[in-house]
Amino acid sequence: KVAQTDSTVLILGETGTGKELVARQIHYKSKRAAERLITVNCAAIPPDLLENELFGHEKGAFTGAVRPQKGSFELSHNGTLFFDEIGDMSLPLQSKILRAIQEKEITPLGSEKRIKINVRIIAATNTDLKVAIKKGLFRDDLYYRLNVMPINLPPLRERTGDTIILTHHFLRKYNRELKKRIQGFSRDVLEFLPLYNWPGNIRELENAVERAVILM
Repeated sequence: KVAQTDSTVLILGETGTGKELVARQIHYKSKRAAERLITVNCAAIPPDLLENELFGHEKGAFTGAVRPQKGSFELSHNGTLFFDEIGDMSLPLQSKILRAIQEKEITPLGSEKRIKINVRIIAATNTDLKVAIKKGLFRDDLYYRLNVMPINLPPLRERTGDTIILTHHFLRKYNRELKKRIQGFSRDVLEFLPLYNWPGNIRELENAVERAVILM
């Protein structure tokens, strides 16, 4: 239902539960599917570089800026911008993101020109944002701006019915990629899989299946 709208989505869940996959499905089932989906990993990019990544810059904005560069906001115009691990974003940058979302415009670094943007925002985090707000690590106004449609992804240990389905999916995937013809798993393995806690969630399960296919 939410995919067909332009509403902002906040995807919550532990690492490895499939948050980026959900974000991609929302985009590709939306009216923006023909446009770009830009993913920005807020935990992987230092704050000073992340600002440039998002807003872009004009020539001469800083040392090494020898040509203008568009940022992710501008590149995802008419499409979707996915903030992965937004809970790791610095407070000063959170303020600038909030303004961009509210005003629907950005100003590249080193420029005085404001650029109008039409972007659908999806954000994801494994951080408890309410706790982060209490600790002063996340802006409450940004949280409420993002939390229009929250989607909570339970860990795999709470979705035991999915374990076998995912196991067979990954078996088909790695049979294809590794050019194997493994038909399935023993009954003992299939009985064990839902009983294991899977602290690494779906990512750990996928790794286990890939490892098994390699060794068989």
